[in-house]
Amino acid sequence: MNDSPEEYHISFFKPTTRQAHFNRNLVVWLVLVWFAAIFGFQILLRVLQEPTPEPAYLAFRETWSDVKNNTATAEQWQQFGKANLSVLGKIAVEPGEIRILENALNWSVLQLAHDTMQAGMKRDIALFERLRNSIHTISDPEYIIARQLLSAETSPLLELDPSDVRTVILPLHLVAGAMEPLATKTVRELPGIMEKYLVHNQSVLTDTRFLGFPFHYFYTAVLLLVLFVGLCWLYCVRTDRLYKKLSIED
Repeated sequence: MNDSPEEYHISFFKPTTRQAHFNRNLVVWLVLVWFAAIFGFQILLRVLQEPTPEPAYLAFRETWSDVKNNTATAEQWQQFGKANLSVLGKIAVEPGEIRILENALNWSVLQLAHDTMQAGMKRDIALFERLRNSIHTISDPEYIIARQLLSAETSPLLELDPSDVRTVILPLHLVAGAMEPLATKTVRELPGIMEKYLVHNQSVLTDTRFLGFPFHYFYTAVLLLVLFVGLCWLYCVRTDRLYKKLSIED
């Protein structure tokens, strides 16, 4: 008796037995459920999201016109400076964007400084820059003291609360050479930079908290893993039932 090669040919897409046909359909359905759970949620996020500005962006928008025209009040310069400092405190700001933000920050600090303190402040900033470039570790005691002194000198200009983390960031972005009027490039690109880092897409899925976590994080980090395990369990249960029905033993 000659065996036909077809009897040994197994194809997932062209099943030849009831068992293989059932297995193919079950796998397809489970994969579709998995894809729907992943990409359906991402699509829903896109549909529901709305651009939501941070308070710092609103402050920037309210002051930008007067700052650009050099008609801003002291309070407006403070809000403008703090808005730029809020972006400089973020992690992934590009070097070219940092220079633009530093120009805006330093110019606002200079505008807030009294004429009698501007020369001394520039000197202190230049001394701190040289010290910062010469140290090998940020735990250097001389560096820490110099940073704290410069922060104590300049933070009141922006009316930063001592507990505000921006008081630590401020000395690191004070550059004597950047204390000059807003450059043409700064005026042109600053609004786009502020929008890029201070306006975020949010929705009910990102704002709702579940068990202490934002729902979108909990869904992707926990619920999808639980669903995957559940689908694996369902596959095992359904195939076991079929094997019993067909009297198949593993």
